[in-house]
Amino acid sequence: MAMLIKNKNMAFSLILMCLMVVSPMAKAQLGGLLSGPSVINIQGAVMCSINGSVATNATSIPFAGARVLLQCAGQNITTTTTDANGVFSFSPNLALLNSLSALLSSGCRVIVTTPLSACNANLPTNSVLMATVNLAGTILTGGINILQFVNGLFRLI
Repeated sequence: MAMLIKNKNMAFSLILMCLMVVSPMAKAQLGGLLSGPSVINIQGAVMCSINGSVATNATSIPFAGARVLLQCAGQNITTTTTDANGVFSFSPNLALLNSLSALLSSGCRVIVTTPLSACNANLPTNSVLMATVNLAGTILTGGINILQFVNGLFRLI
C-alpha cells in the first residue's frame, strides 16, 4: 500500500512539473496575440439552405438581409446584417476586443436569427442557423495584430 501511495505522489509530481514547464510557453504564445494593439475581424457567409452553406449542386442562393448575432460565453455581443451576397462582417468594436479570450477558446458562435423561410418559403420558420467562430489566422502589420475569424459550418437548431 505504501508503494502505491508513493507512486501516486510521484505521478502527481511529474504531472505538476510538466504543467509548470508548459504553462509559460502557452502564456507566451497567447501573449503574442494579446500584446500591442489588436484588430478583430469576424466575417462569413450565409446561404439560403437548410444548413446555411453552398449546396453541392450549387443551387443555393445567398441569404441577403439576414440578421446575424455574435454570442460569446452565452452573452450577446453584437449583431450585423448580411449583404446581397450573404456575406456578413462584424465591425471592430470594444465589445469584440473584450470577447477576445472567448473567441480564442472557441467560446463564440454566430447565430442567424432571421428565419430561413424569409429567403425560401419551403424552409423551416421556427429554427435558426448556428455556427462556431474559428480563428483563421493572424497578421502582424505595423505593430498591429489583425486576428481573422470565420464561421464554421452552420447547423439547423
